[in-house]
Amino acid sequence: MEIITDQRFRKTMKYLRALFFLACIGTALIALCMVGVLTYAKVLGPPPLTVPQSTLYYADDGSIIGESHNGQKRYWVNLEHIHPHLIDATLSIEDRNFYHHNGFDYKRIAGAAIADVKAMAKVQGASTISQQFARNLYLEHEKTWKRKLNEAFYTIRLEMNYSKQEILEGYLNTIYYGNGAYGVQAASQYYFGKDAADLTLAEASMLAGIPKGPSIYSPLANPDKAKDRQEVILAEMTENGLITKHQQEMAKNEELTLVGEHQHNALITAPYFQDSVRQILKNDLQIDERTIALGGLKVYTTLNLDQQKIAEEVIETRMTENSDIQVGFVAMDPKSGYVKAMVGGRDYTESPFNRVTQAVRQPGSTLKPLLYYAALEQGFTPATNMFSTKTTFRFDDDRAEYTPHNFNNQYAEDNVTMAQALAVSDNVYAVKTHLFLGEETLVETAKRFGISTDMVKVPSLALGTSGVKVIEMANAYSLFANGGKQVEPVMIKRVENHKGDIIYEHHKESKVVLQPQLAFVMTHMMTGMFDKKLNGYASVTGNSMLKEVTRTYAGKSGSTGGDRWMIGYTPQLVSAVWTGYDDGRELELTVDKTYAKKIWVQFMEKALHDKPVKAFKAPEGTVGVYMDPATGKLATEDCPVRRFTYFATGTEPTEYCTEHLYQHESSKDGKKPPASPKDEKPKIPWYKKVLPWT
Repeated sequence: MEIITDQRFRKTMKYLRALFFLACIGTALIALCMVGVLTYAKVLGPPPLTVPQSTLYYADDGSIIGESHNGQKRYWVNLEHIHPHLIDATLSIEDRNFYHHNGFDYKRIAGAAIADVKAMAKVQGASTISQQFARNLYLEHEKTWKRKLNEAFYTIRLEMNYSKQEILEGYLNTIYYGNGAYGVQAASQYYFGKDAADLTLAEASMLAGIPKGPSIYSPLANPDKAKDRQEVILAEMTENGLITKHQQEMAKNEELTLVGEHQHNALITAPYFQDSVRQILKNDLQIDERTIALGGLKVYTTLNLDQQKIAEEVIETRMTENSDIQVGFVAMDPKSGYVKAMVGGRDYTESPFNRVTQAVRQPGSTLKPLLYYAALEQGFTPATNMFSTKTTFRFDDDRAEYTPHNFNNQYAEDNVTMAQALAVSDNVYAVKTHLFLGEETLVETAKRFGISTDMVKVPSLALGTSGVKVIEMANAYSLFANGGKQVEPVMIKRVENHKGDIIYEHHKESKVVLQPQLAFVMTHMMTGMFDKKLNGYASVTGNSMLKEVTRTYAGKSGSTGGDRWMIGYTPQLVSAVWTGYDDGRELELTVDKTYAKKIWVQFMEKALHDKPVKAFKAPEGTVGVYMDPATGKLATEDCPVRRFTYFATGTEPTEYCTEHLYQHESSKDGKKPPASPKDEKPKIPWYKKVLPWT
């Protein structure tokens, strides 16, 4: 009997030793695996914390004008911009031991396992904030062992490479709160219409309860269950010593005001402008489309909301609702190039094609100021005379002959000055000047003014027959307005990444590309289209705008069969308007031909109504004299019209007008002077009937 017992004992001990050996081997293997996992996690380094975030677009006053997203609202905020109540409420209900574990709460895991076994179902979760953050960042939410293992591995990597503060900040910015709101900032704005930093205790405790089940605990979807969960959270916060009993009761009884609406939506404000900004981000700044859409960028633009609103309202009220005529409008600060307002069409939802930055249309006579500036550089002056009559130009290189026509086929049949030619838009004078300078001159001059669209070197180029973009012409006129400094259209002032680091910032480079004296002379000539009535007459091109003008403007209108333009400026603002059909059809109705001027003058007057009236200041090297616009000579008291005109110093006229002396002498004795054959029935040119000062 003793022998048998001894054998059993030895056998039992043998089994125990074997089990102990296997346990040691198993423990060693587990330890080895753990070391391997930890080593591998360390070698891999920190996993990226980049998550999709909405890119926000800001106006020049810092207000948000739009965002890019794919149905998800995501805005990253630092912990210091999240109210402590929301942080405490989240930790109390989600992971009270967050600062005391290494990513896994083993006691909580064991408790959850026991609860699940007792209930024979999954009734209690044990995931820590670190685990949830890993799941939100890198994994789908399917319930598989593979996902669980990957979640554990990512949790280890997060805990090894990031601080608790970084993990908590990431979690609060990625957790889903329902209704497309990801993160505490989007959720705070959606549910309560305020930033996460401004939440009350009651709002914070209500918000902290939603992530457990947004469709169940949202106060908008189920107010009763949301209220119950809020009370549980408040009780937890009191138990943890984070709030007092009095604070708990006050928050519990506070009546909440729910909003249920996202604060900013894409493409509501200035959609054409926002489109252009996105194209600049992609094409000029070389930022990829995914980063633009989901990179959490902050794009600070030049848009002025007041001017944008004025432009949109003026266009809507001035243009006939049922007309197919389109519009392109842009306003710029001529000193900085900042684009202040942009309307690329009548309705973005119907046609996102931007007629300011994409359409290429013939500018007509609005190109003439560039031509005449080139002429000033070649020795022309405002007083330079040329004979204006119907003229056919023939060429030696087998090119077809060319006959430009004036408006209504009316010609001066006399000498006209450059100032006259610009005011009445004399096409013969323009073509003669163009051919005298050489067809290459205008092409090269246009490039100096920032026009990049190709131009054809033909005689008719002087009349604006080569297409340009509206924004190019507004930019070109900015050079006149700012005294000849190089400028380019700017829509983005600064771009920040999701961390707040500046990745792009516009820096203005001041470079003089025009002669300031000649730029001013040209500007002063362009004020002529706004001259007030003289002797019962008014200027031709600006006549329809005179009643609305309250300050000094310089500008030029232009027209072709299917295009109407108006471009003008003050020292602080330049704007350009184009109207026409997209298919190039001719404008037939009179009202259709007046849209551009009416839109321009009403925008300028409203945009500047509370701004100081600034005059164009004559630079050094210019001199102003009273000139008889008809002769181009110095005006005397006998001249019926004396227009103050600026010249580059040394180019002003020195000879006095004598044409009106005879009239003056006859008025002294009241007797009519003897008639002469040429004085009996003088022929008055058409432009003198319309423009008395000519």
